[in-house]
Amino acid sequence: MKHSIGVLLLLLVCMGAGCALRLPAALPEAATGPQDSAAPEFERDVFAFEVRDGAGRLYGHPFLGGLNVPRPQFVDIDGDGDDDLFLQNITGQMMFFERIGTHQNPEWRWQTDRYMDLDIGEWSRFVDIDADGDFDILAERPFSYMQLYHNTGSSERAVFAANSDTVRSATGAPIFADRQNIPNFTDIDCDGLLDLFIGRVEGTVMHYESTGPPNAPLPQFGLVAERFENIEIIGQFAGSRHGANTMAFHDYDGDGDQDLFWGDFFEPGVLFIENTGTCAQPYLRNDPQPFPIGNPLITTGYNAPAFTDWDSDGDNDLVVGVLGGAFNPNRTAAENLILMERTAEGGYVIRDRRFIAGIDVGLESIPAFVDRDGDGDQDMIVTNKIDPSTVEKALAYYFENTGSPTHPAFQLADTLDLPAIYHPAPAFADLDADGDQDLLLGTWFQGMQIHWNTGTAQTPNYVHDELATVTLSRGSNSTPALADLDNDGDFDLMAGEASGTINFYRNDGTPQKPAFTLVSDEFMEIDGGRRSFPALVDIEGDGDYDLLVGREKGELMLFRNVGTPEVMEFTAEPELLPLPMPALATPAFVDIDGDGDLDLFVGGDSGGILFYRNR
Repeated sequence: MKHSIGVLLLLLVCMGAGCALRLPAALPEAATGPQDSAAPEFERDVFAFEVRDGAGRLYGHPFLGGLNVPRPQFVDIDGDGDDDLFLQNITGQMMFFERIGTHQNPEWRWQTDRYMDLDIGEWSRFVDIDADGDFDILAERPFSYMQLYHNTGSSERAVFAANSDTVRSATGAPIFADRQNIPNFTDIDCDGLLDLFIGRVEGTVMHYESTGPPNAPLPQFGLVAERFENIEIIGQFAGSRHGANTMAFHDYDGDGDQDLFWGDFFEPGVLFIENTGTCAQPYLRNDPQPFPIGNPLITTGYNAPAFTDWDSDGDNDLVVGVLGGAFNPNRTAAENLILMERTAEGGYVIRDRRFIAGIDVGLESIPAFVDRDGDGDQDMIVTNKIDPSTVEKALAYYFENTGSPTHPAFQLADTLDLPAIYHPAPAFADLDADGDQDLLLGTWFQGMQIHWNTGTAQTPNYVHDELATVTLSRGSNSTPALADLDNDGDFDLMAGEASGTINFYRNDGTPQKPAFTLVSDEFMEIDGGRRSFPALVDIEGDGDYDLLVGREKGELMLFRNVGTPEVMEFTAEPELLPLPMPALATPAFVDIDGDGDLDLFVGGDSGGILFYRNR
């Protein structure tokens, strides 16, 4: 999808994968600005505009980009006395949220997606490995070994340096920690030596203890037990199955020893294994209980628990990242970071299922822009792969622009009435020249459907024309982009697809009755690798449409149009826009703030939206 909404004086430019408009023979300079062969300079803004959910509540991080598999850790990394939040959602990247709120109004604010550019593989753990009073990091090193990042700074200002070797046992052998099993560290027996626990897919736990001096360049751990306390985790709801796992240690009952909390691929909640021994002589019974006791959390499985005093009341609350296991993880693609507050009675109550809240529609978001209510500003439509609540079809969420053309603000108002399809990719344009916006809808396997607006510009009513469907010559996941590519007054069509190529359809009809004719299903031999997503927009301001292509790999490729508005000719080699992109990037260009240039919204695999302001 792409949507370029240029601000063209009296033209409503709905371009690209969602909105496009026909260009006049020559664009007025005020519409395009000065010609410039360089791409615009974009700047990411997580907090660009107010966005509210359907109940009117503000999203704290509206354009964070969504979360699919959040793995939380709480650490006071800046020594100010409160816990900051680190989240891993993407392999190799660590998100950092600084705690800036008060005790009465706790708040964590995003600072970066790539904390200090550390490559943490599939997991990481903060731990004071050298007992010097600040946190070091142990992380997954390709593939399934352990990387130490030593903190050469301080408890107030961390600086991390990677050790060149992998963490080894006392015998010199590299310690293997399966990359899907997230280990943990604690001093389980209160002897001043750090213990390392590694879960195995067979449901057992390996126990290592530090053997080297704390200030050694690289820690060493000796194997204490292949089967710690003879624990064997068996999926409570999945027969005798074991799976990927994660764990946390926490003194839940306040008796001075560490209890064990376990999340498993085949377990729909968190399991609690009580330490009935003492700090010096721990004893963990092989009797896992669903947690919280008496009112257990139920999710889709593979849960990552982390404890912190969220409300500063002196007890530790629980935050659970839902990675999604054996129980249909599509259902928790959006509500997957759960805050559970500890009550005065010692139980837990769910306070929030989106602890870090932003636009998040589940999986594979696609943004499109259109003035849906005819009030002169651009509203936002966001579609997903599948509805997390029912997993029966996809949804298109309508975020009404409650602001203005120059100062936008959005609120979730409704969902569009779409047919029962998956992976909808919307492109809006006036396809029949009647003054309102129609909808061309890409789908997973049902081609590109035309939905005529039989209502008005102010109150649209989309009716599916089954006879007008535009089909791909092969493949699936059609993603349409509309623009007048030959300057003849009607909309032509480019479409991406699962294979990564670009399909070009010339409109051989009229502005009132389109007829899309396939010219090439491998247009210019452009290949995005997989899941190509085209956007048509005059990125250079020279009066013709350039082609930008998002793709599964998570990059945005720019093909400049070196031809004319009548005869397009794109550069053979793409330029990669130097912007971080999510996997399955779906760009939409629109002048959202009325300043005469095109800003960039991007959806992706995590179900959220990134926003880049054109500077």
